[in-house]
Amino acid sequence: MLVDNLTTTSFSTAVQRTFDGKHPCALCKVVAEGTKSEKKSDLLLPLKKFEGLSQTVAVIVPLPASFPRIQAGEAVLETLAHAPPTPPPRAA
Repeated sequence: MLVDNLTTTSFSTAVQRTFDGKHPCALCKVVAEGTKSEKKSDLLLPLKKFEGLSQTVAVIVPLPASFPRIQAGEAVLETLAHAPPTPPPRAA
């Protein structure tokens, strides 16, 4: 609809006319008619009471007394002890 309005008016007027609600396009009219014809009761779902646990459940997660410390020297990653085979093995 904005494109149609831009062919006949300026940009600001076309935007205002497109979104003011006073100048609906054919699609807007069809949607409005469909909305009016829908039954309101079909849209509302019956609310049901959630029946969950009646008691409070507590979950206790024990924590360790202390966390082990890792020294910087211990955290070094190991490297390959040998180079990969050259040329690479062929698939059978």
